[in-house]
Amino acid sequence: MFFTRQNTPRWLIFLIDIFIVSCSVMLAYLLRFNFSIPGSELKPLPMIFGCILIIRAGSFIIARSYAGIIRYTSTSDALNVVITVFSGSAVFAMINLVTYFFINKFFFFPFSIIIIDFLITCMAMITFRMVVKIAFLELQRPERTHVNVIIYGAGEAGITAKRVLDRDASTKYKLIAFLDDDPGKVSKKLEGIDIVNPDKLNDLLNIHTVGQVILAIQQFDTQRKQELVDLCLEHDVKVLTVPPMMEWINGELSFNQIKKIKIEDLLEREEIHLDDRQIRAELTGKTIIITGAAGSIGSELARQIMKFHPLNLLLIDQAETSMHELELEFTENYRDHHTRFLLADIRNALRMGNIFREFKPDIIYHAAAYKHVPVMESNPSEAILTNVNGTRILADLAIKYGVKKFIMISTDKAVNPTSVMGASKRIAEIYAQSLNHNGEPRFITTRFGNVLGSNGSVIPLFRSQIEKGGPVTVTHPEITRYFMTIPEACALVLEAGSMGNGGEIFIFDMGKSVRIVDLAKRMISLSGLTLGKDIQVRFIGLRPGEKLYEELLNSKENTIPTHHPRILIAKVRKYNIGEIALQIDELIQLASSGHDKEVVRKMKAIVPEFKSQNSIFEELDSK
Repeated sequence: MFFTRQNTPRWLIFLIDIFIVSCSVMLAYLLRFNFSIPGSELKPLPMIFGCILIIRAGSFIIARSYAGIIRYTSTSDALNVVITVFSGSAVFAMINLVTYFFINKFFFFPFSIIIIDFLITCMAMITFRMVVKIAFLELQRPERTHVNVIIYGAGEAGITAKRVLDRDASTKYKLIAFLDDDPGKVSKKLEGIDIVNPDKLNDLLNIHTVGQVILAIQQFDTQRKQELVDLCLEHDVKVLTVPPMMEWINGELSFNQIKKIKIEDLLEREEIHLDDRQIRAELTGKTIIITGAAGSIGSELARQIMKFHPLNLLLIDQAETSMHELELEFTENYRDHHTRFLLADIRNALRMGNIFREFKPDIIYHAAAYKHVPVMESNPSEAILTNVNGTRILADLAIKYGVKKFIMISTDKAVNPTSVMGASKRIAEIYAQSLNHNGEPRFITTRFGNVLGSNGSVIPLFRSQIEKGGPVTVTHPEITRYFMTIPEACALVLEAGSMGNGGEIFIFDMGKSVRIVDLAKRMISLSGLTLGKDIQVRFIGLRPGEKLYEELLNSKENTIPTHHPRILIAKVRKYNIGEIALQIDELIQLASSGHDKEVVRKMKAIVPEFKSQNSIFEELDSK
C-alpha cells in the first residue's frame, strides 16, 4: 500500500505512529534496566503506558504529524516530528513536577525513561518515513532509466542539485563524484560522495558511462567552462547548469530549473567592469529618451539605466505588442521610477517634435532602426526613411531642444558596406558625426557586431530549427560573425556614451569571429543530437547583401585606445554638414518617391566604399 500511487490513509499512519510509541516505551524501559525490569517498576507500568499513549496521541492529533504524504517526506516533516514528540515529552516532565511538588514527592515518569523514549520515538518515526520514501523511489518505478551524473561544485548549489536529483521519480540518478576547485574540499566526501579535483574529469568520463555533468557553480571562468563543455561533448555527455540562487522558486531549486547549457553561456566573455561613478554622474536625475526601446538592445539599455535613477525615462517604439510587454515588465520591477511608454514612429517629425517639446530630454540613446539585411535589400526606400531620415529628425530635434548628448547605436555592417542596411547605417553615422561641434549636443556613435539572442539573431533561428528536427540552415561554410551578449553590448554603450566628448565612433572589442557552421554544430551537440544522424546542416547560399566576413573598421581607418580596454575610438574622415545635408535631402526625396534603384545609386555616391554583394544592385557597381 505504501508504494502505490494512492496516498496511504491518515488513520493508518496514525496507528503506525501509536504502535511505534508503544514499542519505544517498552524499549526505553528495557534499555533503562538492562533488559531486566524490577517488580517495583512493573506495577505502575500499565498506568504509565496508558498515559504515554494518550498524551502522544493527543500531540499527534494537535500537530497533525500523520497528515503528510509519507513518500514525499522532507526536512520540514522530520522537524515537525521532532517538535511533536518533544512537546509530548515536555508534558511528561511537567506531570513529574506536579507529582513531585504537590503529590507525595515522587516522579510519575522516570526522567531517564522520558529522555530515552524521546530519542527512540523520534528516531523510529523519522526512520519509518524515510524507509517508506526510499522504498517508494526504488520500487514504484523499477523501469526507471539509470543515469550516472557528475556535479561540478561542492557548495550549497551542488548539494541542492544532488537532492533534487534524488527526488526525481522519472529517472534513477547515480552521483559518481563532486568536482570542486577548492583544494580544501578535494579528497573529502560530501553526503557519502567523493569530492574530486576537476582535472580528473577526463579520467572519470573514461572510466564511467556518464550521462550528465551538472554545473552548480556561478563564478565560472569562461575559458574553463568552454574547455569543460568541449570535453563533455567529446564523450557524448550532456551538460546541464543550475541557475543562480536568486532565480530559485521560493528559495528552492526544482528539477525543471536545471537546464541544458546554452550556446550563449559559452560565447560569453569575462565580466565587464564599468566606471559606475562616471555613468551615474551622467545619468542620475536626467531625462533620457531611448528609441527602439522595445527591441533587444533598447529594452536592455532601459533596464541598465534604471539602476542609475534617471529623473524621467522615456521609452519610444512603434511596436505595440512589444511595448505592452515591456510596460508590464517595468510596472512590476520598477514601480518607484518615472518611466513613460510612448508609442511613436521616429519618422513622424511632428510627433517626435511634440515629445521633445514636452519632456525636454537631456540624453538620447538612438537604437531604433531597420536591421534585417535581406529585407532591407528588397526595400531600400524604407531603409532610408527609417535609418537615415529617422536619425536626421531626431538629431535635428536634439539641436533645437538643447539635448546634451546623442548616442547612436550603429553596426559593424556600416564598415565597407555590402548591403543597403549597412550603407543606410553608415549614412546615418555620417550625418550625426557631421553635426557635432564644440558645443552641445555631443553626437556619439557606438558600433558593434551581432548580439546573442537579439531579435533576428541566428541563434534563435538555429534553436527553432533544432527543436523541429532540422535541417539547420547555414548560408555558407566559411561565413563568420562577431558575437556579443546583449547585456555586454549595452554596458559598453553606457560606458562609451559617458566618456564621449562628441564626434567619436566608438568600436567595441568583439573578441574572435565565430564560424557560423561551427556555431550550428555546437548547438546541435549541446542539444544531445548527432550531426548527420539525428539532424542535418544544409548550406543555402549567401542572402542578398550578405558578406562572408564582418569588419569593425574601414580599411582607411585606425583606432586610438581609451581608458577601457574593450572600447576603442575609430579615426574616420570628417564630412561637411552643408554638403552631406544636401545629399541626404536628395536621398530622402528619392526614397519618398519609391525609386529604389535611384535610391541605391545615390547611396553609393554618398558612401563610395558601398559595393553590393549577392544583390540585384551589383550592376550599379559595374557601371
